[in-house]
Amino acid sequence: MTTSQYSSPAPLVVGSGSAVVLAHGAGSDVRDSYGPVLDELARRHTVIGPDYPGSGDTPLPDAPLSLDALADHVVAAGIRAGAATFAVSGFSMGTTVAVRAAVRHPERVTALVLSSGFARPNARLRLVIDVWRALGRTDDSRTLAAYLSLVVGGASWLDERTPEELEEQLALFAADLPPGTDRQLALFNTIDVTTDLSAIKVPTLVVSPLEDVLTTPAHSRELADGIPGAELATLDCGHAIAAEQPARWAALIMDFLARTGTPASDDVR
Repeated sequence: MTTSQYSSPAPLVVGSGSAVVLAHGAGSDVRDSYGPVLDELARRHTVIGPDYPGSGDTPLPDAPLSLDALADHVVAAGIRAGAATFAVSGFSMGTTVAVRAAVRHPERVTALVLSSGFARPNARLRLVIDVWRALGRTDDSRTLAAYLSLVVGGASWLDERTPEELEEQLALFAADLPPGTDRQLALFNTIDVTTDLSAIKVPTLVVSPLEDVLTTPAHSRELADGIPGAELATLDCGHAIAAEQPARWAALIMDFLARTGTPASDDVR
């Protein structure tokens, strides 16, 4: 049985049907990364959402985080929730966690959905993360919130916000960053799953937001080109799909899983 080296509370489990395990983004948690998509997916699937160390109620370990351990963590959450096999949906940094999970646990992972993702940070993404970490070490939470709004929001979506809506978003960003954000972002210094891509043997959907300036469409193309048989779908939005296109994102995921025959979960460990 796969176990996690990280101590954690029970994962979020909602819905019924074939199982989907969620791998959220850095500086986030499962409810923040997926938002209203959780309820949509739960209409057809058992949705299992663990939080990484330093997010939600999952404590940080003494040692640095590692991609392999995070991959084992999300797989162990699926097993802990009673699913022998499951699809894995990764968002942002969670796409690399999902890819590594599929390679390390091919007997468990039946399909992948990789949204707003990347295989390795390019020079631009490294700069984005460096500024994020630097601002996170200051007391200027509003500037950090404004910066994050600019990189996760699509230009079209941001242009349509009223001043009041923007202020509300800034307040949420400033208040809700998990305590483990810097430790999670530190993983960007070593993440590289490019050599894993060709080893993936399960159906894979790559979802690329066309206005994503954090993990740009070039990152999604690298994922889709590197994974045998991967499908590439686009959305007219920025990085934060759950805020801008939740219904369309949920529909893409559910349609893909239905077409690829994700098997029903069972209680085998």
